[in-house]
Amino acid sequence: MRTYSDAMHPQQPDDALLTALRGRLRSEQRLLVAFSGGVDSALVAAVAAEELGERAVAVTAVSASLPRAERAAAKKFARGRGMAHVEVDTDELDRPEYVANSGDRCFHCKSALFDALAPLAALSGARIALGTNLDDLGDHRPGQRAATARGAIAPLVDTGFGKAEVRRVSAAMGLVTAEKPAAACLSSRVAYGEPVTPGLLHRIEQAEVEVRALGFPVCRVRAHSGGSVARIEVPADEVPRAAALRAELDAAVRTAGFEFCALDLQGFASGRMNVLLGMPAQPAVMPTGR
Repeated sequence: MRTYSDAMHPQQPDDALLTALRGRLRSEQRLLVAFSGGVDSALVAAVAAEELGERAVAVTAVSASLPRAERAAAKKFARGRGMAHVEVDTDELDRPEYVANSGDRCFHCKSALFDALAPLAALSGARIALGTNLDDLGDHRPGQRAATARGAIAPLVDTGFGKAEVRRVSAAMGLVTAEKPAAACLSSRVAYGEPVTPGLLHRIEQAEVEVRALGFPVCRVRAHSGGSVARIEVPADEVPRAAALRAELDAAVRTAGFEFCALDLQGFASGRMNVLLGMPAQPAVMPTGR
């Protein structure tokens, strides 16, 4: 996989990027695409299916860290595109290193994913493709180390896609994911150093469902203090509206089993928990047209 410095280059037109992506995927004999249902992996899976047909299979990893709504959306997307799609159970929540939730949790998550995919890849003679894009290379993502060690490929990186290009090309292809907000796994909501448990992940998922129902489709419920505090993030321009709905938000997270509710006044940003590791969060990038 290319490094961030290697990947810097002048912007290419979207049609040229898509042509390059098609060629990159067509060069593979068989592919297993790690497909979460997010905008990045959806683009890779859709183009791989168009170029390789049944020789490309989208694979969704299922565990308590995957929201049920995301699992359903991934199934619907694959069915709508006529893609070969399977689900595999992953065991990251049975791994002490993952549960411990240190700064390298994502490494153990990706390791569990590759352990689950390896038999399928060996049986079919396929390589594993990820939806990593150029913007991901500048973020704290220990899972990339696991991907590199296992020989996974990153077609979006290879062909020069950043997040903005992924969205534009997805829109041009008519993919319903083009405007989809970022949706990291539920474990990313748990403060580093505090254990990740299925029960806590379920509570976080329930709380986020309730917050979205209040009119905040882009949100995060972050768990702190042993799962007693829910810190709600919404886009910065929606913080005043959230403050006005403080009673409703408080009730939403209490219904999910949290004892305290906090509203983050800085607003939503991807990877906000990384500040606990002494790293900056990534700026929030909303879909075009939002």
